[in-house]
Amino acid sequence: MDDELLRRAKAIAAQRDTTLTAILEHALRDWLDRQRRAPRRPRVDLPVSRAGGGLLPGVSLDDSADLLDRMERDGPA
Repeated sequence: MDDELLRRAKAIAAQRDTTLTAILEHALRDWLDRQRRAPRRPRVDLPVSRAGGGLLPGVSLDDSADLLDRMERDGPA
């Protein structure tokens, strides 16, 4: 757990004269309730490109360093 987050939670627990466990349980219950009430987003089907062409000659998707060099050298397409 993030140190700063833990420090803040401990401070709140001390201010409210309760335990860190009680604070964490409350926060987790609240988060889980919001997740349950959140509306489900409909599934989105993304279009599939049927365009041909492929890669330029000599370009390999397995060589990320070469791809980066080409992009920096050639600029935007």
